[in-house]
Amino acid sequence: HYAEARGAESPKDFVHKLHMALKELQETDVWLRMANKVERGVFPSALVAECNELIAIMVASVKTAKRRRREK
Repeated sequence: HYAEARGAESPKDFVHKLHMALKELQETDVWLRMANKVERGVFPSALVAECNELIAIMVASVKTAKRRRREK
């Protein structure tokens, strides 16, 4: 979804696609955590941490994009 956001047709479309990317990252985080609970350590903690870092980046990107859209 992030790649699609880069080719968005409008600022509104850009925000929407970023938001979809954020939702996908959040779902990935849930699945990584569930898999690690079922089988301890199936995914390295660094992978879970990286997913959380990407979520934080995407949250900040969505906020920035929304703010810039309002400012225009």
